[in-house]
Amino acid sequence: MSEQESMQRWIVDNVAAHPGDIARVTAEHFDVSRQAVHRHLHDLVQMGWLIPNGDTKGRSYCLAQLVNHVARREIGPGVNEDEVWRNEILPHLKDVPANVRTICQHGITEIVNNAIVHSESPAFVVGISRTAAAIGLTVVDHGVGIFAKLQRAFGLDDPRHAVLELSKGKLTTDHAHHSGEGIFFTSRMFDLFGIMSAQLYFAHRDEKDWLLEIDPAPAAGTHVHMTIHPLSLRTALEVFNQFAPSTDHYGFTRTHLVASLAQHDGEMLVSRSQARRLLKRVDHFREVVLDFSGVESIGQGFADEIFRVFAREHPDIHIWQVNASSDVVRMILHVKSDGGNTETPFLPGMTPLSENGEGPRPKGETEIA
Repeated sequence: MSEQESMQRWIVDNVAAHPGDIARVTAEHFDVSRQAVHRHLHDLVQMGWLIPNGDTKGRSYCLAQLVNHVARREIGPGVNEDEVWRNEILPHLKDVPANVRTICQHGITEIVNNAIVHSESPAFVVGISRTAAAIGLTVVDHGVGIFAKLQRAFGLDDPRHAVLELSKGKLTTDHAHHSGEGIFFTSRMFDLFGIMSAQLYFAHRDEKDWLLEIDPAPAAGTHVHMTIHPLSLRTALEVFNQFAPSTDHYGFTRTHLVASLAQHDGEMLVSRSQARRLLKRVDHFREVVLDFSGVESIGQGFADEIFRVFAREHPDIHIWQVNASSDVVRMILHVKSDGGNTETPFLPGMTPLSENGEGPRPKGETEIA
């Protein structure tokens, strides 16, 4: 990429955060004059990538909408996900790199298939939007809602428990025709993957899962949106290999659990029932990464149920803790030592517990070896 292309790409990727001072921050970032930056801004406007607003002194910029296509499809005989992909989405992605196009194909076909087979909706809407910085895909239906359907199918007490189960992977109401792996893998291919249904919004971004409650609730059904940078280097294969490595003959063997999804508002993770809810169905996997991001402390019963009781009953399943605070680590070590086992598993890039009880601390972003 040339210096000119590098600067223009940086402008495009940062203008949303700096609409009014993009010239200043770009000049500072590249150590060039503002006049040089303004030439690039002018070129980007001429290319149709940016839209200027205001006069010269107070001018701001925003990303231009390059594509905005929406189509409604009735659900019935003859409707299938690959035809929707070919006719509604692919024509707007012919110029993007093959790896990005493949990820978009995975996303659309997986979510459209879910709408056709599971939503109980009479129709769905599929859409694509594009700017120079992002490709956005949406699938909306007006059916029973994904979280409500999972709650009903699995006899869960709360729709939030359905979010937790969905985040683990291998969850389906139709084992004869689906593996339950599609949404898990798809959510990790995109820069942002979100599902909104009833009052719940579940999102995966930057290797983290988020759950928000929305008030008032949106319209009935399920709204899925997926976003990826048009020049992303991510590939579908590397996502599959992260959780189902090609050297592993057991297929989808790893999962990533976010402990905070087992909490309700105002709750701490203290009880054995919370731990059992978090661990439900993890016996389908051989490795579990338990992420304590956003969890300040845990109770003895919660820790004991996971790191002593479950570990003893499932010796072939390895649970790795990541992003654990010093208080969380102390409680884990406490229950392990009470059980006669003081060893603590750490992922590569994490330091062992120090003598003063601090740690483990991630060294940057932790990866599964």
